[in-house]
Amino acid sequence: MSWASELPGELVCRPLGLVALTGLDTTYNAVHKAIWDSFFNNRRNDRVPLQFKVCTADHEYPKCKQKRTSYEWYIPKGILKTHWLQKHLQEIPSVVVVFFDLDWDEPLWKERQMECSTRVEIVRNSLQGRGTKIAVVLIQKNAPLPPGEDLMAAERAVSLCSACEISAKSLYVLPHTDHLIGYTVRLENAFYEQAQAYYHQEARKVKSHKDFLNKTTHQLLFVRHQFKSAFFNELKQDSHTAIKHYKQAYGYMLDLRMHDTNMLEVKTVAGFINYKICRLSFQHNAPLDAIAQFRKHIDFFKSKTGIPELSFEHSAWMSKQFQVFGDLFDEAIKLGLTAIQTQHPGFYYQQAANHAIFRKQLCQGLCMQPQEMKSPDEIADYLGPTDFYGQRKWRQGHQSIEPPDLQKEREGILSLQTKERQVDHSWLIIPLLSSAVAQFRKYKSPRMKRFLMVQMGEEYYHAKDYVKALILLNKVTWDYRGERWWSLLTSILETSLKCAYLTAKVQEYVSNSMELIGRYAQCNHDAKVRVQMNLIRVMTNDVPEPEPGLDQACVEKAAGLWAAARNQQNSFTIDMHGLLPFIETKACFVSEVVSADHEITVEVCLRVGCPFPVRLSKLMVLFTNQKYNPHCLLIDRRGISASSESEVDSGDLYLKPEEARVFSFSFLPLTEDVGKQIEISSLALEMGSEAGCCAVLRWTGGGGDNLLQPLGPARPVIKPTTPGVPVDWNAFVVNPVIRVNPRKAHVEVKSSHEPPCLLNEIYLVSVLVDNKEDSDIKDVRVSLGLQASEENQDDSTQVCSSVSEFEEDKTSNTCQLEIGVLRKGESAKKEFYIKCLHAGNRTFISTVNYKVDVMVDKQGICCDCQAEEQISLTTVRPFDVSIKLESLKYETIEAVHADDPFLLTTDIRCSSPWSIDIKDSSVNLSEFIHTACDPHESQIAGVRLHKSDCGAESVCLVASSCVQPSVSLGTYTLEWRRLSSGSKELPYVQSRFPLPTVNIEHIPITVHVAVPAFGRVKTLLPLCYVVKNRTPYVQEIQISMESTDSFMFSGNKQSQLRVLPGQEYKLHYNFFPLVAGQVTLPRLHLDMMRYPGTMDDIINKMLPTHIFIRPIGKTPPGST
Repeated sequence: MSWASELPGELVCRPLGLVALTGLDTTYNAVHKAIWDSFFNNRRNDRVPLQFKVCTADHEYPKCKQKRTSYEWYIPKGILKTHWLQKHLQEIPSVVVVFFDLDWDEPLWKERQMECSTRVEIVRNSLQGRGTKIAVVLIQKNAPLPPGEDLMAAERAVSLCSACEISAKSLYVLPHTDHLIGYTVRLENAFYEQAQAYYHQEARKVKSHKDFLNKTTHQLLFVRHQFKSAFFNELKQDSHTAIKHYKQAYGYMLDLRMHDTNMLEVKTVAGFINYKICRLSFQHNAPLDAIAQFRKHIDFFKSKTGIPELSFEHSAWMSKQFQVFGDLFDEAIKLGLTAIQTQHPGFYYQQAANHAIFRKQLCQGLCMQPQEMKSPDEIADYLGPTDFYGQRKWRQGHQSIEPPDLQKEREGILSLQTKERQVDHSWLIIPLLSSAVAQFRKYKSPRMKRFLMVQMGEEYYHAKDYVKALILLNKVTWDYRGERWWSLLTSILETSLKCAYLTAKVQEYVSNSMELIGRYAQCNHDAKVRVQMNLIRVMTNDVPEPEPGLDQACVEKAAGLWAAARNQQNSFTIDMHGLLPFIETKACFVSEVVSADHEITVEVCLRVGCPFPVRLSKLMVLFTNQKYNPHCLLIDRRGISASSESEVDSGDLYLKPEEARVFSFSFLPLTEDVGKQIEISSLALEMGSEAGCCAVLRWTGGGGDNLLQPLGPARPVIKPTTPGVPVDWNAFVVNPVIRVNPRKAHVEVKSSHEPPCLLNEIYLVSVLVDNKEDSDIKDVRVSLGLQASEENQDDSTQVCSSVSEFEEDKTSNTCQLEIGVLRKGESAKKEFYIKCLHAGNRTFISTVNYKVDVMVDKQGICCDCQAEEQISLTTVRPFDVSIKLESLKYETIEAVHADDPFLLTTDIRCSSPWSIDIKDSSVNLSEFIHTACDPHESQIAGVRLHKSDCGAESVCLVASSCVQPSVSLGTYTLEWRRLSSGSKELPYVQSRFPLPTVNIEHIPITVHVAVPAFGRVKTLLPLCYVVKNRTPYVQEIQISMESTDSFMFSGNKQSQLRVLPGQEYKLHYNFFPLVAGQVTLPRLHLDMMRYPGTMDDIINKMLPTHIFIRPIGKTPPGST
């Protein structure tokens, strides 16, 4: 059947113009071989679309038929000849190129020219009647000279063209030099132009025949001529004109009279034309046009079945149409076309597979009569090559409605049916389904992908490739379980069970059987009984009965495989996660939390939904801590086929249908799990025996049906089962996790301290531990630490057991002390020291850990206990320190003058609720700052400050000259401690405060004056102003003294002087006060020639502005 539906290779290949190269001896001539390689090898996309073929000089080309002058009495025998495409692609060249070794300076020119013309004449005679172009290429040793310079070459070229009867445009020169490929590319372009001219001429010839045709008897010729014109335009690489002619040919095709005798030919040629139209539409980036054309094509021909006995041919043709269009669509996508989820090649591959499946069904209905089958020799007489595409061999060229010979027609139909029966349709369907699955997976359509995978699995089953069928079906069953497609899942499981039986896959057979006998499988009761009996046979190491509907030969082969499997030990584990077997499990801790001195109880509930009771051999509960596994193990040694009444010294795992049974296990928690969670990692049930076939069924976690778990509350209530009361399966809650809390501690923890804590002080916290247990406790440890939280992750809190640890810098935020053994009723006290480097609120945890021996069910165990007390502590600042800079006149300043004294004043205000004892204070100065006189002595040493009290001290400092514009003064340190009832034993601590950073200004000149404490009215007041030059240069200074009403003075009111570097100059004035009180002194104005207008304000800040003047004393009355 493939000959009628397959597309010929000459149709699907890219049409390229044929150019024949003659005169090349590629076997013995190295130059000719290099020329041929330059044409044939390395055909990149940028080369012209041509195909080259080497022919001998006397090659016989196909003879040209005599052209018709009239179609009046011509009756066509078919639409398209089978050899026509091949002939124009591979046999009839558009250009014949004659290669000839001849240089322009050839001594024997006449003889060589005659030889060349003879070769051309031989080629021309073999192409007689055809429009094939002829070109001559002269192979020369040297590169030609520029045009016009070689007169001999021009003269001999004209002579050669005349002798060969060719035009000058058909004569070429090919120098064999290092640039051979470049000359070859230029020759190709010239040949391409000639080939286009040839195919254009051939298309015009075909088009000219249209005037001689009529639509009554020449309908087939309308289609043929349009097809030929389109194909010639494709060879010409004019795809737009080609698709126009193909569409016209398709239109004429739809107008043909169709009947059973020519239906196959019409559909075959229509399929060819549709393929060409769709392919060119995709090439023109018009995918919607291609899709529309294909839908039109299918809608028209889908009902054109043809001969009923050969209806499978129509399904084969339809399948091929969809497959070819899917291939074209996929190829266009690879070249950049964008597809969408609702329109992609997968749909067309799926339809192709559906028609192939329908073809198989038709074959089974029409071709299954063995008595009518033909022998291979008889088939050869009726099947084989034909002159026209789509025709029958026994009636070629027949275009009438009725067949010419009914007997031959019947024999031919039987031959086709015999041939169709030999086709293995499954191997035609599977690749189509595989292509569709790949497309639906690419475009994210999971349900369609699974549906097609099921079809693939069934086809593999029909093709008797049971291993691949089993693999495919196992991949999709997971999804159908999750989506609860019970009918689909049952059908898939039945097919999988057959595949597992035929391949003797014990594990797959057991797992499929377990699901088929479960409550969710929708097979009938008898089928479930049969499957359960087979399952019992397999588990007892016996051979199961074959599944119904299997091929007898396959059953016999499978029996041998099962017999071989019996001699092997079959032990395997089945992961039940996601499966829906006949047995269901649930495990539950009876509580969510348990104390370390109480037993842990685990309940396991089992239920089966198979037709008959079943006996298991082992029940295991597996934990994340494997040390508990031996405590939760139940073994039934009766055997899978034993009844429940037999008495054996072992557990009873006999389960009746739909009757839930609960098995309980108890054990004590281990010390290592106190404070942790114990989790059930998996449940395991064992069927069979290790001596024969043993299947271990493993559920993850606490079991339960994770696919069908009913939606209930977020945290269901756990209710332990009551012995003797039937178990409600739905009410049994899965709880695979339990937390083991430490045993409740019977000790009393009390902490004592004096809050609040002062910043940077050593704070005492005492912890008292009182034993309230009924016995002695041991390994008692007391710890005090900062509560773990995101806010407490810094190192600003230190906890130690002694003061010396602070000095040794061995600190952390947690400290632990050992007590050892504490007798019953005794108590112990431990002291901790805390240092907080930042103010704020903190929470500390005081923890007591110990061990105590207790009795649980007459069994002594050692329990770790823990008692805690939470301590909330607020840290406050003990005092507020404000630091300011002042001049000697106690005026606040922002900058200091180099080598001039200034005051550092510190104000200390106590903000602590406790009194503060200040031991000492100190100033640590930087290298550029020093005290004005003696070293600093604390002015507040030994002072006690109560809440809201203030203390102050002042230090006179001098800044040295330095290059840096700003300098940090240093730090100010206070050594202190709190005064309270228990603070005497605590050491003093130091708190450091950074001194401000100041700008040091360099003043070129200074003025000082010694002013007495007071003066008297009308009493002489002598003052001496000292001007000092601090620069390394001579300074010229202009000085003036301002007059006031309060003083009379003698001295230079205005003077100009010169001060040497580093020297002083003294100005003496005698002031005579006129008024009493706080009097303003006359103002001294100073101006420097080097710094005009800048020093006056600075100098006024250095000098005193007022002086107190006493009035004149009065003489008491009566005194002399």
